[in-house]
Amino acid sequence: MRIDGKVVLITGASEGIGAACAAEFARSGAKLSLTARSEEGLRRAAGSDGLVTVGDLTGEQTRRQVVERTVERFGAIDILINNAGVGFYLPSWRAPMELTRGLMELNFFALLGMTQLVVPHMRARRSGMIVNVSSIGGKMTLPWMTLYSASKYAVGSLTEGLRMELRRDGIKTMLVCPGYVKTGFQQHVTAGQAPETLVRTRRMAITAAECALAIRRGVERNARTIITPKPGWILVFLSRLFPAIVEARMAAMNETA
Repeated sequence: MRIDGKVVLITGASEGIGAACAAEFARSGAKLSLTARSEEGLRRAAGSDGLVTVGDLTGEQTRRQVVERTVERFGAIDILINNAGVGFYLPSWRAPMELTRGLMELNFFALLGMTQLVVPHMRARRSGMIVNVSSIGGKMTLPWMTLYSASKYAVGSLTEGLRMELRRDGIKTMLVCPGYVKTGFQQHVTAGQAPETLVRTRRMAITAAECALAIRRGVERNARTIITPKPGWILVFLSRLFPAIVEARMAAMNETA
C-alpha cells in the first residue's frame, strides 16, 4: 500500500512504538490521527498537522469519538494501527482477576472495538488495512507474562480471521510481533517485575524507531505478519519444532523472577 496521502489512525501513540510509528508514517506523507491518555505525549507525536484525541480506549465513548473526529477531519481512515496495550509480570494462577480483566479490556476488547468502528468506513471504500500490534509472546508463550501472551494470541487469531472475513472487501490485515523493544513498557506494567535474565537481554533489544520502520515497510508490501527483529522467526520455529526444549529453557529463565 502506498502511504503518501493516506490517513493513519494510531492508538497508544503518545510514546514508544506508537509515537515512533507516528514519526515514521508522517515522514512517508501520511495524515495522522493519534489517540492515547497522555495529551502532552500526543501533542509531541502529532506535530503541527496531526489530529489528537485524548482518552481511555477501554471506554466505548472514547473509541467512537476518535473514529468520528478522524472521519470528520480527513474524510476517511485508510490504515488503523491498533498499538495500545498493557502487561504485568505475575503468574497466571495468582494474578488478580481485576488486573487480568483490565489487561484483556485494553489489549483485546478495545482493539476489537476500534476495528468494529473503523471497518465499515473501509468497506464503504473497499480498501484499507488493519495493523494489530501483538508480540513475540503472541507466537510463543512467555511464562513470566502468561496472561499477556494469552491476550496477544487472541489478537493474532483475530487478525487472521479478519483477513479472511474482509478479503472480498479489499481490506488487508497485518499482525506485528515485536520482540524486546526499548520502550517504557516495563515501567508501565501494572504489577510485578521482569526476571533478571530477561532484563539482561535488553542490550539485544531494538529501538521503537526500528520497530516502526519494520511496520511501515510491512504496510507498503501488504505483509501478513511482521516479526521484528527478524531473528525472532528462529525462536518461533524452534518453539514449534522442539517445544519441550524451548519450554524448559523459558521456564528456567522464569525461575529468577
